[in-house]
Parts: sequence; structure tokens; C-alpha cells
Amino acid sequence: MRLDTSQQMRTEMRLRMAPRMIQSMEILQLPIMALQERIEQELSENPVLVDLRESAAPAERDGEEAGTSTVTEPEVETEPNEFDSLIGLDENWSELYDEGPRRSRASLSEEGDRKQDAMQNMASRPRSFHDDLTEQLGFFDCEPTVQKLAEYIIYNLDDNGYLKLSLHEVIRDSGGEATHEEAAEALRLVQKLDPPGVGARDLRECLLLQLTPETPSHDLLRTLIGHHLDDLQHNRLPAIEKKTGFPIETIKEALEHLRRLNPKPGAPFAADSGTQYVVPDLIVEPNDDGSYNVRLVDDHTPHLSISRYYQKQLRNKQTDPAAREFIQKRIQSARWLIESIEQRRNTLLKVARAIIDHQKVFLDKGPEFIEPLKMQQIADRVGVHVTTVSRAVDDKWVQTPRGIFPLKRFFGGGTMTADGAEIAWDTIKQKLLEIIAKEDKQNPLSDEEIVDEMGRQGLKVARRTVTKYRQALNIPSSRQRKQF
Repeated sequence: MRLDTSQQMRTEMRLRMAPRMIQSMEILQLPIMALQERIEQELSENPVLVDLRESAAPAERDGEEAGTSTVTEPEVETEPNEFDSLIGLDENWSELYDEGPRRSRASLSEEGDRKQDAMQNMASRPRSFHDDLTEQLGFFDCEPTVQKLAEYIIYNLDDNGYLKLSLHEVIRDSGGEATHEEAAEALRLVQKLDPPGVGARDLRECLLLQLTPETPSHDLLRTLIGHHLDDLQHNRLPAIEKKTGFPIETIKEALEHLRRLNPKPGAPFAADSGTQYVVPDLIVEPNDDGSYNVRLVDDHTPHLSISRYYQKQLRNKQTDPAAREFIQKRIQSARWLIESIEQRRNTLLKVARAIIDHQKVFLDKGPEFIEPLKMQQIADRVGVHVTTVSRAVDDKWVQTPRGIFPLKRFFGGGTMTADGAEIAWDTIKQKLLEIIAKEDKQNPLSDEEIVDEMGRQGLKVARRTVTKYRQALNIPSSRQRKQF
């Protein structure tokens, strides 16, 4: 075997993203609240960064309290070209430097007081479904073992209020020392709590738990729920009439009372706890000439700049070399952050304005007039890559005269009408709702008949498309929509 060394040359291409580009993409993708958190983090970690709004406030307050005009230090002549060469900046960068002082201890103390007040005014953790049930349980007098099992059952209920564990699993997971009778007693105790139906193991048991002797059509409802629930779900009223002997009118009357029962007793609590609040990144306002103006919501976003103190330290020849290197890196990092924020602002405004210009009819007449729009169209119009548009609209919200929408709401495909015009899928959904609302409820339209009706109105769609959108809109099938 021969061993030797040799040198070879080869050409290859690799895509490597610079840290500056990665940071720019991350900043672009952040919604307004996340951006403010990111800026606050950078302000706490990078000493050369300052917030111009806060740096100017103490001097103004001091002047007002003293009743005299504020005397500022004479501005020191700087040499921007020399300084720019130290950190590799262009000559226009000096406009971003902070001319004000760093925050004083008094201002920091006041800021801490404001944050403490804000924390005290924050809403407390909302009362949960399990907390409410546990409090109710305390009013019952029961054995400690049964109470322990009942508490375990409560904290294993799902968001709808159902128990997905068997009694055997409850006994095993809670220690294995309780008997089956004690577990059954604990479950009965939980099922007595409010709201009615909580602690059920399936839909049938949930509905039966909500029936009381005072419920209208009590006996018939118990029969329907206990033995004909599947027929009810598929609207097979004639079959129920044949099996029970009750006339359809009586069954329909009982169904009206059945619809007042709650199949998901825990859902209202889960909905309250899951409430999400959004802050729009953009605001769209109408102009007098019928056009729309788009502006960015950044009034409360810190206005970043670079501290003058560290500029002087970097220019000072007597500054320790290690300190100079540290300051240079921090200024470079601050510069990238400020540029990324400004680039985010410009890109987001350009993309939003292009979207609003395309969807002007949506804002003028309503959501049913939305037009088909793809991200590639906006990318071509703005002159950026389609992935940049995707990052710009991701998790961004816009406040319009028609309401608050996610920016992604304005994108969507479409189909061609009989006359060759393009129409959005949202318009197809709206037309589907209109057709079903006008149908004969005793002889509802099938999906194929809906396709024919849309064709007569100039909309060419496939049957599977109608079925998909009908299911997405939670519209039952023609058999389930039929009224007897």
C-alpha cells in the first residue's frame, strides 16, 4: 500500500448567511410586541445603546423643577470620518448617534417605579375550570379518600369537562389503595357539581346528567338520548318514529329542548382562559379621495441610538486596547440592530401598502369582495424575494375600517368564472352560504346540486371543493339539514 500526500484544487459554491443577515430576517419576522421585548433586552445587554426618549426626559424634568432653563454642555467637535473608520461605518451613520446623556440614577429609579406599578396593575391569573370545581367540592362532607379521588378526577377532566380515564385508571394513578366503590362515589360527587354534565365519560352520559324531572319532555328525552342518539345525530327522525312509536312532531318538540343542553360543559371556561389579545402592527385609514393610508404602529417602540460617551472612549488614544475592542464590537452590534429595525419598518410598509392597494375593493365593500392574491405577486411588485414577504406578514395584524385582520388574511387563491374573470375562494364560500340559506329545508340541496346552482351563476367549481368548504364552514350534509 502506497502512502503519499498531494495537493488538489476544486471549485465549489456554498451559501453562507452572515450573522447580520440572520438578525435582519429575525427582526423582520417579529410582531410589534415581540420587537419591543427584543429591543428592551438589547438595551439591557448592550451598554452603548440608548433610548432617546428616556435620555432626554430627565434633563427636561430637571429644568422644569428648578424653574430655569436647562444649560447644556457645549457640543464637542467630532471627527466622524476618523470615528467611522474605527468601526467600519459610512459617513451618514453619525446621524444616529445619541447627543443626550445616559439615564441618571433618578430616571432609572423612576423607571423601576413605573414597572412596579405596571406589574401591580396586571390582571391576575384567571380563575380556571378546575379551581371552580375544587371550591365547590369543599362544600360536600365526604371521606378523605373519596375527596382525594374526587380532586384527582377534577384535575384530569379535559377542556370540555369530560373524564377520559376509567375508574380503574383513577384508582391506579392516585395510589392504588382505594376501592372501586370509593372511586365510583367520587365520580358521582364530581357529577353533582356545576355546570351540569361535568365529569361525564361520553356524550350520552353528559346529556343524561343534565336532565332533571323539571325538564320538558323528560321521559322522551331520556329515551332518545339513551337509545337513539346515533339516529338523532344523522337526523333519522322517521326511523326514530318507527322504533319508538312517537309521532315526528312530538320528537321535533323534544329536540328543541335537547338543543338547549350543553354537550361541552367545560368549553366556556377553556374559551375564557384561552382568550388572545392582539396588537396591530399597522393601521389603515381612509383618505378624503377614497384611497387608503397605511402607517406603522411604532409610537411606543424605543428610539435607539448610540451613546456619545462610548464614541469618545473609542476615539480616546488612552483607552485600554481591550476596552476599545469591546466598545467597537458593541457599537457594531448596535449598528446592525438599528439598521435591521429600520429595514423592517421600510419592508413592512412597502408590503402592506402593496397588499392594501390590491385589496382596495375588500376595504370598500366588505370581505366577500376579496380578490385572489399570492405572495409572489406582492414580492414582484415590491421587488423582494417571496420569502421576505412571507416573513413580513407572519404573525402581523392590521387595523382597517373593516376590522382587525391578520395580514395573511388578504392572501388566497381563486378560480375562473364562466366569463374568464378570476374570483377568490372566499367569495365561493360566501356564495355557498347564500345558496344553502335559500334552499328548501324540506328538500335540501346535495353537493352536486349546489355545484349545478353555482354553475348557473357563472361559478365553475368541483363537487369535492363544495364538500370541502361545506365541512370547513361546519355545514351539515343534505340529510342532516333536512327538516321533517
